[in-house]
Amino acid sequence: MKDALAIHRWLLAHQIHHEIVRLPRPLTCSDELPEVLGVSPERCLCVSLFEVSARGRTQEVAVVTAVNSCPGPADVGAALRAHRVTPASAYTVNSATDYAHGLVCPLLLPDDLTVLVDQRLLERADPDEVVHTATGERRTALRMPAIDLFDLVAAKPVDLSATQRRGLASLVSPMRTA
Repeated sequence: MKDALAIHRWLLAHQIHHEIVRLPRPLTCSDELPEVLGVSPERCLCVSLFEVSARGRTQEVAVVTAVNSCPGPADVGAALRAHRVTPASAYTVNSATDYAHGLVCPLLLPDDLTVLVDQRLLERADPDEVVHTATGERRTALRMPAIDLFDLVAAKPVDLSATQRRGLASLVSPMRTA
């Protein structure tokens, strides 16, 4: 499983300014970051994993959002024009991301995993703003400039607030068979 040390080493190798924060109490999921760190929910990111079925194939799709605007299966389904979307099981999250369920970091995700990022995060990203995210461990969090994080995340931007108005099926990489 990936952890704070793996993230720290990778960011050091890429000479990216960051901080691994030791938390005063353990997390059960990234939704607790604002409370534990005393920061606004808009500055804390989470990664939600879904199993998406479309055209007879199933794949995992990770969605990066602020913890206060996590999408539901219907939002993801509308964005991807998928006929069936369900939240991924803990086992699937662990095996697809190599992070602990509920504590997935948007960095170091597998290349074959489709990753989407909420367009609203990119639009309001201030060069001086820092964001916080889980590290795969219950006692640590990652703090770094939002601009650097979004530059490093290999994700397609999606306007989840507009998913009902337009389809974004072109955002999904070719689906692998289940």
